[in-house]
Amino acid sequence: MSNKTILTHEGLKKLEEELELLKTVKRREVADKIKVALSFGDLSENSEYDEAKNEQGIVEARIAQIEATLTHAEILDAESLNTDQIQVGNKIRIKNLDNDKVLDLWMVGSREVDMKVGKISDESPVGKACVGRSVGDVVEAETPGGKARYEILEISK
Repeated sequence: MSNKTILTHEGLKKLEEELELLKTVKRREVADKIKVALSFGDLSENSEYDEAKNEQGIVEARIAQIEATLTHAEILDAESLNTDQIQVGNKIRIKNLDNDKVLDLWMVGSREVDMKVGKISDESPVGKACVGRSVGDVVEAETPGGKARYEILEISK
């Protein structure tokens, strides 16, 4: 499996903003909590200290995760996207042939998935079924609700 992470420009910006927040504001907040907890004395029974150190570990782990993602990121160039076949970065309109519902989705890398706004991963069952396919194709995907069939209606940038 490749370490490459596919990101849109929007996804890159969000990660960079989160990283900046973690490195500046969150690190300082956690350091202040540790300082206050240390002033309470005896660390053996100091739950505030333990909690602050745990929070510090979580913040540092997230910083490392974001930095690793950014190091291996491939940023999509929307202008170079092809609309003949579905690929990460494309917006697609598909019709569920089992219930006639039409879905507007945006194919993104796994780090940017947000089902609330229709962002699906190329690694999801529906995403895998759609990648490389064209308008008019019918695809099948094994979803949590069972097998579903979709017709690809439209591909755009």
